[in-house]
Amino acid sequence: MPELPEVETVRRGLQPAMEGAVIATAQVNRPDLRWPFPENMAQRLTGARVDQLRRRSKYILADLSTGETLLIHLGMSGRMTVSGDPLGQFVHEHPKAEKHDHVVFDMDNGARITFNDPRRFGAMDLLPTPEIDTHPLLAKLGPEPLGNSFHETYLVERLKGRNTPIKSALLDQRIVAGLGNIYVCEALFRAGITPRRKAGALSSTRVHALVPIIRDVLSEAIAAGGSSLRDFRQADGELGYFQHSFDVYGREGERCRKTGCNGTIRRITQSGRSSFYCAQCQR
Repeated sequence: MPELPEVETVRRGLQPAMEGAVIATAQVNRPDLRWPFPENMAQRLTGARVDQLRRRSKYILADLSTGETLLIHLGMSGRMTVSGDPLGQFVHEHPKAEKHDHVVFDMDNGARITFNDPRRFGAMDLLPTPEIDTHPLLAKLGPEPLGNSFHETYLVERLKGRNTPIKSALLDQRIVAGLGNIYVCEALFRAGITPRRKAGALSSTRVHALVPIIRDVLSEAIAAGGSSLRDFRQADGELGYFQHSFDVYGREGERCRKTGCNGTIRRITQSGRSSFYCAQCQR
């Protein structure tokens, strides 16, 4: 499933083609994805101007001139691609329609935005913009890891007394929004913290050091266009490249890349997810 860097990469790719433009025609080709589409979604979107395209956690939010916000979740295999962009940032002409093109936006500037989702775990919803923060998917989210509300003092307080492993704590979207399995593994490696360590047992010094590392990992991944493992594509259809920089994720049995370490990368299962780490240099 796309994590924060992948969703942010898609948002940035869509922004030049969508923000400030009007949805001339919205085409909805099926009644549902993960759950039913909002009533009359195509009619409510057609003619609306996209005033702002933003991200909250792993969700893209399009604030519309109609006073509603379109919430978009890519799910496991969802892609949003741009074709025919008049700004010249995308080389692809409008492609032929594909089987899993479930939602298509033709913008008044000539761009076409296509939401393709073979597994149909993605989702879209529409609700009044002032109420967007109360949406069930957003209401209990913690602060953005790249925002000002996520800082050393905050994380120390949220981890205090927790008996869960630090890996699980950082994946808890109520503590910090948008972090996923890949980037938590990578951040813990850089911090030298084993994913087995109890969150409440970490010293404040180690937690303080973890915050900028999380920011750095996410920022580097965004700069690389995210990570393409199976289905993820950027808005121009290109792959992300951060997977080539993984230190631990997906490298079970390979040698640790840390200078002076002779350990090998191990994989364990935590809460049904694979955790990759070096037992020698992560304590």
